[in-house]
Amino acid sequence: MTNIINWTNVCQKSEEFQTKEPAKWTFIENFFEKEFYEKLYDTYPKYDNSWKLIDSFDKISYRKFWGKENDEQIVEQENDPTYSKEWNEFVKYLHSDEFLEKIREFSGVTVTKLKHFQFALIKKNGFQLPHIHNVGPSTLIFMIYFSKNWSKGDPGGTYITTDEDESNLVFEPYNLDNSAMIFQDGPNAGHGVRKVEKNVERRAIQIYLEEYTLETGWSGDKKEEELVEL
Repeated sequence: MTNIINWTNVCQKSEEFQTKEPAKWTFIENFFEKEFYEKLYDTYPKYDNSWKLIDSFDKISYRKFWGKENDEQIVEQENDPTYSKEWNEFVKYLHSDEFLEKIREFSGVTVTKLKHFQFALIKKNGFQLPHIHNVGPSTLIFMIYFSKNWSKGDPGGTYITTDEDESNLVFEPYNLDNSAMIFQDGPNAGHGVRKVEKNVERRAIQIYLEEYTLETGWSGDKKEEELVEL
């Protein structure tokens, strides 16, 4: 299934990702192969009352989940007729040996399984305060964007900071059209989203990859609380 992700672009960022300090992260443009991306973009679920509002002191956003909802939102390898053929093909690919092997090669992180997959929508007044998970070194978090014509300087992309302070922002993406922010969890992997002021929709998906074994379960479950990404 090499016609899904633009692995040439991903691999070009491998050295940058693996040598970044104090937290490993990178931003990849043209993440998907163009034809496949356009099909995902055209069938990205429209906002309606089926989206779940996440509204708390530290964030406001909307979510849609894959497959049967469960308390932990663990994603199983199953078709979901709610979404298009291309979205089902993509989620199936996320479970494949090919995808996981290529991501391990790219990142140097021992991820073995897809844990979470969510559609993540931000509308006007949506935001997330800077935070750090620090659930362990074997977790990769992807934010992949599906928003064309985003204005340079406008909030909405997931920014990187070295701590839980927005004033120490290191990088914030503005090309949110077929692009991906990828970072490895850790004590310096701060991130958040500045408040969206315009009447726009920032469309994205959130993916967690993590190490998993039948004997010990998910490596990141050793921490009691896990925040939800924007």
